[in-house]
Amino acid sequence: MMEPSCAPRSRADNAAYGMLGAPLAMAALPLFVQIPAYYASHVGVALAPLGWVLFAARLLDMLQDPLFGHLLDRSAQRQKRWMAAAGVVLTFAFICLWKPPATPQAAMVWLVGMLVLAYGAHSMLSIAYLSWGSRLPEQGMRAVAWREGAGVAGVIVASVVPVGILAADPALIDQRITWYCLFFTAVLGGALLLLLRQPAPAMTAQGQRWAVSLRGLWANRAFRALLPPYLLNALSAAVPATLALFFIEDQLQERALAGVFLATYFGAAALGLPLWSALARRIGPIACWRQAMLLSIVGFVAAVLLGPGERWAFLAVCLATGAALGADLLLPPVLLARVVTQPGSVGSAFGILTMLGKLALALAGIALPLLSALGYHPGQGPSSSLPLVYAALPCVLKLAAFLVLGRYGRLHPA
Repeated sequence: MMEPSCAPRSRADNAAYGMLGAPLAMAALPLFVQIPAYYASHVGVALAPLGWVLFAARLLDMLQDPLFGHLLDRSAQRQKRWMAAAGVVLTFAFICLWKPPATPQAAMVWLVGMLVLAYGAHSMLSIAYLSWGSRLPEQGMRAVAWREGAGVAGVIVASVVPVGILAADPALIDQRITWYCLFFTAVLGGALLLLLRQPAPAMTAQGQRWAVSLRGLWANRAFRALLPPYLLNALSAAVPATLALFFIEDQLQERALAGVFLATYFGAAALGLPLWSALARRIGPIACWRQAMLLSIVGFVAAVLLGPGERWAFLAVCLATGAALGADLLLPPVLLARVVTQPGSVGSAFGILTMLGKLALALAGIALPLLSALGYHPGQGPSSSLPLVYAALPCVLKLAAFLVLGRYGRLHPA
């Protein structure tokens, strides 16, 4: 058993828990958004093989998530040690990703190795963190909002600073990237220290065999039915996340404003968190999530029509889709915590959820070779295929998620 945490939790306690969301998000944005554009535009890796590398690395990352979740369920007393070790590996891999070899061929091999390490460490740390939060007394949506709010703050930093560094004088990029990596190391170390100094919440049971845990989860109809809408929604977000910088730089030709657009997107998500939380308490999390999906569809429909110089229109798109992202961050963990009540299965459940998120990211990597086959080449200006893959495809996926979630709500009202 882990040491109990019976005292009422203060706002400071919730803040100490939530702070780790910031460095996890600071690492996630480069891994899933900036690194593909960095290796394609600055290192010289070809677009099609880059997409297949991302697909393979993310697929491997996806497959290990349920195993990590089960491992945490089986070794609750060592959860803090797992989190500390994962933090060290994540720091190492994050720094190395920004320091590739000079040649594209060597950089490709380097990218594969560092992505495997970074994805694995990030997964272990994230699953343990989500599992920890789900066991907090009186957790509910309030504690989730602390975690996701800090996460959005970390994403804003990660969306502005690296983009600004890469757009500056090329002679200064390496030095400034080094300082940014040191800053990330300090933030991650400080947040982990704050969290690991707290008593870990008690785990009601542990020691189930993995097969037993998975069978119990699969027998849970509400949990099983939640997975398809979650996957479709995650895929609808993963495709534009992978292509965002390409769309901004080539379709809009507004490379200098990339950081502003990303900060607006994630800032809208942060501002939307308390609004979605209040709406979910009023109409329920399922109906609330569906409203957010409709808002996102409206935003991406508008993005299909955009061309060079339409910065203000795209800023509005960022506000709408970013606000909808707040619901995507807030509500799935809340729904999962409500339907998964089996002792000793919380970690495995969150592992499966993150596995589906990684599957969505892996599938989104195929968007790069798809664009290459459609004739798009980075740095050569607007393309008729880029808006279709960046915006129209996510609209279709989001609409499918909206419909499937509606059926889930009728069968399993929350």
